[in-house]
Amino acid sequence: MSIKIYKKNTAGRRGMSIVKPDVLTDKKPEKRLTLKISKKSGRSNGKISIRHRGGGAKKRYRVIDFKMNEKLGIPAKVISIEKDPYRNALVALLCYADGEKRYVLATAGMKVGSKVITDDKVPAEDGNRMKLKNIPVGTIISNIEIIPGKGGQMIRSAGSGASLRAIDKNMAQIKLSSSEIRLVSKECYATIGQISNFEYSVMRVGKAGRKRHMGWRPTVRGTVMNPVDHPHGGGEGRQPIGLKHPKTPWGKPALGKKTRKKKKYSNRYIIKRRSK
Repeated sequence: MSIKIYKKNTAGRRGMSIVKPDVLTDKKPEKRLTLKISKKSGRSNGKISIRHRGGGAKKRYRVIDFKMNEKLGIPAKVISIEKDPYRNALVALLCYADGEKRYVLATAGMKVGSKVITDDKVPAEDGNRMKLKNIPVGTIISNIEIIPGKGGQMIRSAGSGASLRAIDKNMAQIKLSSSEIRLVSKECYATIGQISNFEYSVMRVGKAGRKRHMGWRPTVRGTVMNPVDHPHGGGEGRQPIGLKHPKTPWGKPALGKKTRKKKKYSNRYIIKRRSK
């Protein structure tokens, strides 16, 4: 994997860079495993519910198999590694021994020709998937289930990975990339290895037009607005916020306000909170 930094020919190219994974294959997406998703542009019933969304390049959704539990014991071969416009991680196209093809999240060590398998207990090799109770302690894992049989819900973004700390009775201790330690049922499945495309975070967009292609519209800072438009607005020249804490355009607390419910049912599964 390499990072391409463009020559400073124009103002937009000055800070632009792209990530070029070495394992990518020059192949069109599998047509049977793609869907068309209608654009919402951040709207619900015609009203803006998420600001600064809209436009963007046309793209098709890749159907990802997050469960991988319907092919237990059937070996598969990686026939291509592709980019997915709906996620920052790379996806791998698997061809199972019975001839069926499916997309899965690619791990850092996957390449064309790699062989993977999913079962209750399999060798702890990169890309294989099995139950947490059979994974060696200290292994880096990803695409982790929270509820058995529901499919992977945690550790799915580019470069992320968690470590299995211990197995205690019916629960497994997992240290997440945020440093949080939480309990998960040992009957849940997880994939061995770190999620691919870990250099995605150092990519620099470079210009506003490229951000528009991603489906993002311009964002205006509240401090440059008028007082009627935003709590941070007003004043002569550049002024500080002048409030006890930052606020949203509707006067709600922002930047640091805890939004997690104090009595959330899953709090009892968190052993140690993430460090600030």
